Amino acid sequence: MKKIVVAVVLCALLGVLWGESWEIKADMSLLFNQNAYSDNWDGTESGSINWTMNFNGLAQKQLTPIMHNKNTLKLAFGQTHSQDKETKDWARPEKSTDLIDFESMLRFTLGSYVDPFAAFRWESQFYDNSVPGDTKIINPMTFTESFGIAKIFKQASWELSTRLGAAFKQFDDTREDGFIDKNDGGIEFVGEYRTAILDNQVSFLSKLILYKALYNSNSDDLEGTEEEDYWKETDVTWENVFSTNIAKYLTVNLTTKLIYDKETSLKGQFKETLSLGLTYQLF
Repeated sequence: MKKIVVAVVLCALLGVLWGESWEIKADMSLLFNQNAYSDNWDGTESGSINWTMNFNGLAQKQLTPIMHNKNTLKLAFGQTHSQDKETKDWARPEKSTDLIDFESMLRFTLGSYVDPFAAFRWESQFYDNSVPGDTKIINPMTFTESFGIAKIFKQASWELSTRLGAAFKQFDDTREDGFIDKNDGGIEFVGEYRTAILDNQVSFLSKLILYKALYNSNSDDLEGTEEEDYWKETDVTWENVFSTNIAKYLTVNLTTKLIYDKETSLKGQFKETLSLGLTYQLF
């Protein structure tokens, strides 16, 4: 399955690159944080190095007068290197960021107030080391197929795209003790807002995903347990990205991400990253 998915994604990307009249945007960035202390430093602090490599790609095209295709690819990988407080020796690096996120959406531009759409999304990571001694490549994976209605509001300085529809998810997780497979289906809302603020010096992106499951393939196994109704809770993913270039190739990013998934954690999870790094516009 993994090989098939990777092959399909690569073929789609090659088709985009070889096609004509595609609007293509892509950028790469290397974000870096570092702390260092002298041997006679009075305190318990220790040195650390954190780096993250990001890739963001967009390819879209009006295929026919009534069909628009939009493809996005987001890749991220980073590690943290820490120094022992006592010996000052550097430990083996630990993964801090790992993301593969590809989505392709067909929107049928019929000229009505809303447009029908169909979308496919694949989420994974480069490697899974959650089980010691059993590292898996491209694991776990989540596939989402959705269809419904979409609406785009666009002005000169901002764009808001929204869509609402049915979604079906498949979760594939290869563990040391076997293969975990779960399917569910429900209703999904996706809203994405882009704009430039502070006299176009700062770009801002906010993306909100709400998902309410109505069916879960493991519901019978969970019946009678404390987690019986956890899958029925609405999942929330809200990401905000502020980005500005302080020089031609130098960028500052502030990213916040809020995730609420009761099957994973009873409380909401929050991540904030402020980083300085190099960026390069490929297209």
